[in-house]
Amino acid sequence: MLSTRCIYTTPEPEDGTRISVMSRHTLNDGVTPDERITPDRYTLWLPALAPPSKLIGDYYKRELPWEQFETRYLVHLRTEKIKPEVESIIETALAQDITLLCCEETPEKCHRRLLAEHCKKLEPRLVLLVR
Repeated sequence: MLSTRCIYTTPEPEDGTRISVMSRHTLNDGVTPDERITPDRYTLWLPALAPPSKLIGDYYKRELPWEQFETRYLVHLRTEKIKPEVESIIETALAQDITLLCCEETPEKCHRRLLAEHCKKLEPRLVLLVR
């Protein structure tokens, strides 16, 4: 199963392998460590699956509407550099439970949901739980 959750949630056994797909584990200043994100919150950290810095920056500065962010992030996931990372997520999720993590409290406007749905589109056998 492939699921998604906020990284601040308490790990649950059903999460399986918890994978942070954030570019950094800092506060909004990009420097100060976010003390809520401790090593026990995630199993693996794959920052390559985070949105590129400029993309996330443009979105947070409100220079880019969500719909354009979504389109550009999905293009990013299909690049030759990132495609193998996505395929690895799919292969792992077919073999064991994994949970994709990011700091957004809800999945509606979070790249973890986009990544999970993209994986499901590429591999329809995946069981998906977005939360």
